[in-house]
Amino acid sequence: MKELTVEWIHVQDKELVIDEIMDRYGQEILQLAYSYVNSVAVAEDLTQEIFIKCYKNLYKYSGRSKFRTWLWQIAINHCKDFLKSWYNKNIIPATDYFPNHISEKENIEEAVIQHEEGHELMSAVMKLPTKYKEVIYLFYYEELLIKDIALLTKTGTNTVKTRLRRAKSLLKEMLEE
Repeated sequence: MKELTVEWIHVQDKELVIDEIMDRYGQEILQLAYSYVNSVAVAEDLTQEIFIKCYKNLYKYSGRSKFRTWLWQIAINHCKDFLKSWYNKNIIPATDYFPNHISEKENIEEAVIQHEEGHELMSAVMKLPTKYKEVIYLFYYEELLIKDIALLTKTGTNTVKTRLRRAKSLLKEMLEE
């Protein structure tokens, strides 16, 4: 997939640009938001808000970093702001989940076992403190490099490595219980 350039973004119609951005990055941003809030409904709302912020600030994109990195920085900051907000601390949303679809060819027993193991792991990841949850998500689910995670989280590469190590250790303890 070709990276969006500053020239293309600033020359094109804003509506065309935001449509392209939403098509390319919508699912990734939704998954990122979900990793912070553990709620589909809230993650969908946050995703919409993130794209509104992106739309309003397109003129600020300077090309010093990849567009994806710029957009992810907006998303991460927005999710962190939400977690600190009065609304998040005082309103309790209904519990929801991402449904799993089982194809007809899969063995039902294997699917159930795999679902349970995946659910157990995801539950453990969601119980981690935000600073550990975010590096686990970005490293394993989004397959970002440590240097990119450091850039997105505004920390050093050694900090990211330490958080990954501590997060894995905490996950191991949680899953062994």
